[in-house]
Amino acid sequence: MATSRWGKRIKAFRKLKGYTQIEFADKLGISVSQLGEIERGKRIPTTDNLEVIASKLDISLEELQPKMKENEVRRYMENR
Repeated sequence: MATSRWGKRIKAFRKLKGYTQIEFADKLGISVSQLGEIERGKRIPTTDNLEVIASKLDISLEELQPKMKENEVRRYMENR
């Protein structure tokens, strides 16, 4: 599922940059619960969310983006 891939990438980069969920959620201005849902693939991050997350992690959106098959991209875009 594309949503969980985004979440796994966000979590991996967050940990790589040394942030706890609490610290990173605070930096993003969202609750720890919301961040946890995004990381577990239970919440679909908006394009704006993804841009802010990438910016706070000091990486490009392209780096953050998981590799998806064409049909997965289409489903993700339809469900946003």
